[in-house]
Amino acid sequence: MDADGLVLGRLATEVARLLRGKHKPTFARHMDMGDHVVVVNASKIALTSDKAETKIAYRHSGFPGGIKVDRTADLLAKRPEEVIRRAVRGMLPKGTLGRQMGAKLKVYAGPEHPHDAQQPQPYEIAHAKFRRGRHAAELA
Repeated sequence: MDADGLVLGRLATEVARLLRGKHKPTFARHMDMGDHVVVVNASKIALTSDKAETKIAYRHSGFPGGIKVDRTADLLAKRPEEVIRRAVRGMLPKGTLGRQMGAKLKVYAGPEHPHDAQQPQPYEIAHAKFRRGRHAAELA
């Protein structure tokens, strides 16, 4: 899946749907029926409104007072893979099943990935493209 120009939330919902296996007729919510997903060009993801400046990402070292705070813009500049990984993880089930599904997600900042031997199929989601303005879809 190419994340170039896609809105973060719309991309994350589609990735979570594929990881869970909801697109398959054999979907069962208590089993891991999903596919492996490779996301490339994570550094070119789009955020709507001013979320890059206002959205906060927290992490904790485990020690008292060890909370770390990053703006999404800073996280996107340093580790763009983590922005997508966090968004998708929040949409997966909590617990061991969700962690098992999340392990099948591979995110890369650039266009290259080492999974060519698995012959990944490109997946297009046109409704997730970032458009500015009301009539931008007619202009594109």
